[in-house]
Amino acid sequence: MDKRFFYLLNKARHRVYKHADQRSEDALGISVTQVGALLLVAGDEGCLLKDLAHSLHLNSSALTGLAGRMESKGLLERRTCDRDGRASRLYLTDVGREKIESAKPLITELNNRMTDGFSDEEVTVILKFLNYLANDF
Repeated sequence: MDKRFFYLLNKARHRVYKHADQRSEDALGISVTQVGALLLVAGDEGCLLKDLAHSLHLNSSALTGLAGRMESKGLLERRTCDRDGRASRLYLTDVGREKIESAKPLITELNNRMTDGFSDEEVTVILKFLNYLANDF
């Protein structure tokens, strides 16, 4: 058994992301990053573009491109912020809401695939480990 944590974590992240992205493109016609963005906007309708960039760990130029592609697909709408004309707020469209609903079974499938073969206790340990890395490392 390979015991190189950093190497395995990086390899696993890459494989899981690549698989999830391909499944998302095949099933929904949008990237897994776009699904994540839709879910974040749904949780904070009217959020600022810069706040979404922070949540997705993207720089502002990368998010501007992502938002532009999503807007051209009719997934979300950018509106100028009333308080700061330089800022943009993001809102879901009906198409974006439909994509979120269509994504839910895919998200369940992906989560089930990652935990398949592990006991509930093992999944709890894995989640504890991942939460530690994501929030406290």
